[in-house]
Amino acid sequence: MKTSSHRKPETATAPGTVLARAAFRAAGFLGVSQADLADIIGVSSATASRLAHSGKALEEGGKPWQLAALFVRAFRSLDAIVGSDDTAARTWMRAANSALGGVPLELMRDPAGLARTVDYLDAARARL
Repeated sequence: MKTSSHRKPETATAPGTVLARAAFRAAGFLGVSQADLADIIGVSSATASRLAHSGKALEEGGKPWQLAALFVRAFRSLDAIVGSDDTAARTWMRAANSALGGVPLELMRDPAGLARTVDYLDAARARL
């Protein structure tokens, strides 16, 4: 008996699709370009385009999944700090931060920098 390699179709509610949408929505709020988000989550520009426009899902547990989850977490913490002030959030992302030792958007391009930025934001959020 032959087994078929049957794949489930990706749906709008699949965790990988939801996370991809959340990452792109967060990027939009923060003024982070699709190319920058691709660098942050470690995917090609073409893959980022498919994630953004065709409902392609992130593979659960993979590196891009983990980095996208960290990016969304950074957004959520920053949003809790600045509220709905997108100008303040965008400015913070692009301003030199002496505590982090660099510009958050640039630091986020490296997984260690993204994790450090998330830790910093979580700590700042906890003080509120």
